[in-house]
Amino acid sequence: MTATLERRTRTRVIPQALVYEVLDGKPFYYKNYKEVLSKKKTLEAIMGCSTLQAELISYIMEMFFTTVKPFNNQYRIYCNEIGSHIDHRNNLSNDIAIFEKSVLTPDKINTKYAEVPAKVVIEIDIKADLSDPEDSGYVYRKTQKLLDFGTEKVIWIFTLYGKILIAEQGQDWITRSWDKDVELMAGHSFNIENHLRQEGIIQ
Repeated sequence: MTATLERRTRTRVIPQALVYEVLDGKPFYYKNYKEVLSKKKTLEAIMGCSTLQAELISYIMEMFFTTVKPFNNQYRIYCNEIGSHIDHRNNLSNDIAIFEKSVLTPDKINTKYAEVPAKVVIEIDIKADLSDPEDSGYVYRKTQKLLDFGTEKVIWIFTLYGKILIAEQGQDWITRSWDKDVELMAGHSFNIENHLRQEGIIQ
């Protein structure tokens, strides 16, 4: 049954709505997109995030607006899979992106993807389908692409493992458990395990 679906998928034109992002010219589809093609799930069902993912996005956004924003009003913080147009072969999606207003100026805010780099990007889990073995390095490729574009820091949060990957310009990438403080901006850190514990969310 799986082999049959694979053959049908290769010969079928996959709707553009199922494309999560494009990396090095290759389209990456939403995880579980094949279940949409086989009509087992709807597009909306695979595009949504889990309650845990939503909680973490809310926590980081709130932390930014209550600690960083009041002291330095030079940033824009966006979520909801804000797009980054790096070049004609790379259109990436980000869960949270923090831009400097001096970089993302008012004239650059329009109906298109951002064409300038975010200062900080935060990703929560992998939303792209990685069933192709050749895509095993997806996280590293996407992270490096963002850093090469000019993003200073990329943070990946993996809810299944309780781990965080931190990649910064000119530094070794590090992975740590989410019970450790992670610096978001200079002098401002977040701690996921502490937050979950305070909210009574047991993981």
